[in-house]
Formats: sequence, structure tokens, C-alpha cells
Amino acid sequence: MLLHSLVLAVAATVPGAARAQNLPRTVAQIKPSVVGVGTLLKTRQPAVVFVGTGFAVGDGLSIITNAHAIPKQLDTARKEELGIVIGGEGASVSFRPARLVALDAEHDLAHLRLSGAPLAPLALAADDSVAEGQELAFTGYPLGMRLGLHAATHRALLAAITPVVRPSLNSRQLDARAITQLQRSPFRIYQLDGTAYPGNSGSPLFRPDDGSVVGVINMVFLKGLRESAVSDPSGITYAIPVRHVRELLQRPQ
Repeated sequence: MLLHSLVLAVAATVPGAARAQNLPRTVAQIKPSVVGVGTLLKTRQPAVVFVGTGFAVGDGLSIITNAHAIPKQLDTARKEELGIVIGGEGASVSFRPARLVALDAEHDLAHLRLSGAPLAPLALAADDSVAEGQELAFTGYPLGMRLGLHAATHRALLAAITPVVRPSLNSRQLDARAITQLQRSPFRIYQLDGTAYPGNSGSPLFRPDDGSVVGVINMVFLKGLRESAVSDPSGITYAIPVRHVRELLQRPQ
């Protein structure tokens, strides 16, 4: 009886231990595919401005990020360009121009296209088979270029699968944005217990064992003002399910 109990106890700990051992290997595979998203204006100081995180998919020339990270307007008169930012040795970074080919404002996703040499693409999960309580991870740039362009990985538990609209306690909280969300077709998002920061917008959310992407980090549930996200993060993060990425990639370019 004692031997049987010991076998069950060991068996119960193996999956978690295996995932923990796989994560360092998975992170090493993920990082080359994760990039910064930003704009370049050679006459500006600094010339490159970071706006979010993105990651390569498909043929390695497609970049997925959040729609809200894309500038609404570029200074074309001064030749400002949209593109990706890749970290180098030390504090050096390189910039590659990209064009916006598709935007999904409802799910806050954007599809950029590069030219030239492809990056190592990440594999998108073939389905949405995730469950509450599942261990996940995400990799991105939590503070943008403020600490240098070095991708950081955070572990996150899938705490809940919830509607995209947050409840309002009273009618005074129903602003124009909340009313617009209520009028849209409902969809569900992933609530995570990992701490993300504004620069993490667009980071891939993936399974630690095989690196398959199951979602895209979308926003942080902030306490108070946006400025408090660094000093007082809530520890609650949201991600858009990967099926919306697959749908976006199928749109005509």
C-alpha cells in the first residue's frame, strides 16, 4: 500500500517537473522570434521609438502584434517608417522596415510584413485547447527599450477564460468605449496571473513544453492610472486567443 502511494505521488509530480525542465529550452527557441515593434525617424532623438512587442510567424516575414501598438499616423513628410526593432550586443539595436497589411481592431491584432531575410517563425497552436489552471509563459519587452532590448520571459497560470467586456458596477462607468464593446460580437479572452507591463503588448503566450503559441498578450488590468503600471502592477494580464491570429493571417494582403 505504501509502495502504491509512493508511485502515485511520483507520477503526479512528473508532468510539472517535465514542464519546468522544458521551459529553459523552449525560451531559447522562442527568443529569436520575438522582436520589438517601433518607428524610425532619422532626424529624431532617439531615432527609434519602441511601441510594443511582436513575434514572427508563418514564413518568418509575418509579424503579429497588437493593433493599439501601431501608430495611427506616421510623419511621412519626414520619412518616418514603421518596422521591427531587434536587439544586438550590449545596447545596440537594428531596425527593419515593415508594412501594415492587415488590422483587426476588434481583437486588437495587427499583421506586419517584412522584406528580406526571414526570421525564425513561431508555431501557432492548431486549436484552442487550453484550460483554466494550465501553466503558460510569455516572452516580450516589459519596459520596452528602457532596460535595453533584452526579451524577458514570465510564467503565467491561465486563471480564467472570461468575456472581453469588464463589468461596470454602475451606469456612471459606462463610457463610450464600454458601450462600443457591448455592441460588438462577444468573444472570450484569457485572464492570466502573470505580471505584464505596457511594453509586453503583442508578446506571444505559449505552452512551456513545446513553445506553441496559444495567445497574444493584450493588456494589463491596471490599478488606477497607466503610470502606475510599473510601480504598482496588478498581477493580472489578458491575452487574445490564437484563433483570432489564424483568422487575421488568412485575410488578403
